[in-house]
Amino acid sequence: MLVKFPKARGKFNKNRMLSELTWLRVGGPAEYFFQPADLEDLMRFMSNLPDNISFFPLGVGSNLLVRDGGIKGVVVRLGRGFNSVEVSNGLVVAGAAALDAFVARTAADHGYDLTFLRTIPGSIGGALKMNAGCYGRYISDYFVSANAVNRSGELVKLDKTDVSFSYRNTALPADLVIVNVTFAPPYGEVEVLHEKMRIQKQKRDNEQPTKDVTAGSTFRNPCGFSSSGQGNEDHKLKAWKVIEDAGLRGYQMGAAKMHEKHPNFLTNTGGATALELEELGELVRKKVFKNSGIDLKWEIIRVGDP
Repeated sequence: MLVKFPKARGKFNKNRMLSELTWLRVGGPAEYFFQPADLEDLMRFMSNLPDNISFFPLGVGSNLLVRDGGIKGVVVRLGRGFNSVEVSNGLVVAGAAALDAFVARTAADHGYDLTFLRTIPGSIGGALKMNAGCYGRYISDYFVSANAVNRSGELVKLDKTDVSFSYRNTALPADLVIVNVTFAPPYGEVEVLHEKMRIQKQKRDNEQPTKDVTAGSTFRNPCGFSSSGQGNEDHKLKAWKVIEDAGLRGYQMGAAKMHEKHPNFLTNTGGATALELEELGELVRKKVFKNSGIDLKWEIIRVGDP
């Protein structure tokens, strides 16, 4: 069936291989791929998108496992028109495509503390969707509002009640493309903030396989809760520890491996398929549950057809 898509000033093509865009270097094609030139281009495209065509917003693919069959419909990926960071009057407004580390550094340059973002891989749109966090601090702690484009091509504003934060998750509607996020971070001294980030990065590089092909943490910490007000917040039990206790540090199936340096990092050692990686992850969940009774939850988002 011939599908008529709206004209766009940005990039639009068919069968774009998503393995080129995900950190795990796996994933079949996007049936259609759209990268808007700017906000107006995105709004016009969405308002004229055929009703029978689904869409999936893609960030930088850092926390994503796209299955080998790819994604049907349109994959929407924001680029240069959505990666600015503006700081004024105590607020930091970050485009959804801005990298987390860049947002942290830019905020620090102006004396605002979003340093927890420095070592989180990915972009701000995905960080919002996942309520990303590190060192006991989360997106939800500093979130003010976000702007998004809906299926009708309208620009809508979201506040905390619309987002509904929880641990490593939100209740954001699936038919939205986040375009920017506004934060109200605490003040800090510029030199102190940059030194803090330098130490954090050094610690991460020492403890995590940052040079290998991974998607960051594979599973959520089993005792983590949202930092948005719950009284039973507990960060003591870590996913890597229960994986290690199950004898799975360095465990390998084909080209998929739980990294020996940090066993909560699912790793593509070279040529792994998405199926191999997902099957290893499910095996880890099964063995951890058998060993400790803990039901690990995926932190990596898995999408697409087998």
